Order: sequence, then C-alpha cells, then structure tokens
Amino acid sequence: MSQNHPNKVVVHRRIAATREELFDAWIDPQGMQEWMCPGDVISAEVQLEPRVGGNLFILMKGPTRTHEHTGQFRVFERPSKLAFTWTASNLEGQITIVTVEFHKVSNSETELILTHESIPKKDVSDRYQSGWTKIVDLLETYVQRHRGTRHA
Repeated sequence: MSQNHPNKVVVHRRIAATREELFDAWIDPQGMQEWMCPGDVISAEVQLEPRVGGNLFILMKGPTRTHEHTGQFRVFERPSKLAFTWTASNLEGQITIVTVEFHKVSNSETELILTHESIPKKDVSDRYQSGWTKIVDLLETYVQRHRGTRHA
C-alpha cells in the first residue's frame, strides 16, 4: 500500500517519560483534548474505544474551521505500540495509517516514533509533518505536567 502512496511522515522524539505514561496518554480522550491541537487548532473533541477494532473520533476546532478525523485501532500493544486508521475530512475519505511506537531508552526516558503512511499528496504530508511534530511537542509538555498524577 505504501508503494502506491509514497508520502509519509515520521516524527522521532526522546521524551522524559515511561512507555506506559506515553501509551496511556494516547488512549486518554480527556488528555488528548489538551494536546491534539496542532497549528491554529484551539480545542479538540475526542472519543476513543481503546482496543483493537475500537473507533476513534477527533474533531479539531480552529478559529475559522474544524478538522474531522475518524479511524479504527488496528494494533493495541500496551506499552509498546498503537496503530490506527486515520481518515481526515481534508483527504476526501482516503484512509491513511498512523503507527505510534514507544521504545524504552531508560527507566525514565522513551523514544517515541510516530509514522503516518499512505498520505496521497506531498503537500498534505508536508502539512502533516508540521502538525504531528506540534502534537508530539504538546504531548511531551502534557506528560511532563501530569507526571506522578496518573497511575498506569
């Protein structure tokens, strides 16, 4: 499938958090409302069914428009990997795949690798590169702010 759609986004980040903390942040709809806000997005509505086959719905709201994203979890391997389909309103129904991997670096540091594949257009993958990078920035800030307040 990726041969037909060669455009993909990869974001690597080492974060001072455990794999469990990061994984759990990805399946916490309340928390995601805070950090799933790239670009001019000021708020997000998030609904998740965190399990293989479970659905996800994310409505990102900006000052002049909204961005609707839907998908379904394909991989759910706590604390190492999540993968889900990602269909965005700006992609006219095209299904893409997002994979988030959590690799232990030490007891207090994790390498997060986010890969978004099968993006049909180069200009869209460029925008997603910026968006996912911002989302990972916000995730890192969120996890640091909430360390020790959540239980895995």
